[in-house]
Amino acid sequence: MTGRSPGLVIRHADGRTVPVPLDGWLGAASGADLHVLDRAVGPVLDVGCGPGRHVAALGRRAVTALGIDVSPEAVRATRARGGAAAVACVFSCVPAAGRWRTALLLDGNVGIGGDPVALLRRCGELVVRDGTVLVEVDAPGSGTRRAVVRLEDGPLVSRWFAWSSVAADDVAGIAADAGLRLTALHHEEDRWFADLARA
Repeated sequence: MTGRSPGLVIRHADGRTVPVPLDGWLGAASGADLHVLDRAVGPVLDVGCGPGRHVAALGRRAVTALGIDVSPEAVRATRARGGAAAVACVFSCVPAAGRWRTALLLDGNVGIGGDPVALLRRCGELVVRDGTVLVEVDAPGSGTRRAVVRLEDGPLVSRWFAWSSVAADDVAGIAADAGLRLTALHHEEDRWFADLARA
């Protein structure tokens, strides 16, 4: 369920709602996005690419990149921007598994599946031995949580699904549990990013 709507929110099972930042997702890559993409060495796999602004930005830099997303609509949007994308689940069959130099988990995508240890372990399997996983995390002190959520856009609702959030001060331990190590932590425009390498 995607589309531009000021009413699109993430609803938690406890009733709390959080607005979805569609303008950011659908717009061009921001300064913070470009900062993290400076550290992406091709070929790059964008996990949960959404409408493809990161894949498109990498393409403009002549960096080989592929976005994967479970949403066919997101894949179409990425391709419309000129990026390469495929409908795929990160936990299933991923093109060129084990041969990517960088995997991206931006825009909160470390939450995919609700189990950040399993997700990071899987991303470690998708990159080469000296590859990097670039992860967007929440601010220090915000806590690491698992939730059940759904998307709502007025009367339109998605199914409930598991999601998680990881705080910057927890990412080193979670990465270690996944067989990765924290090599750098960056703060750009009120956003936090972690660079992870295989241990």
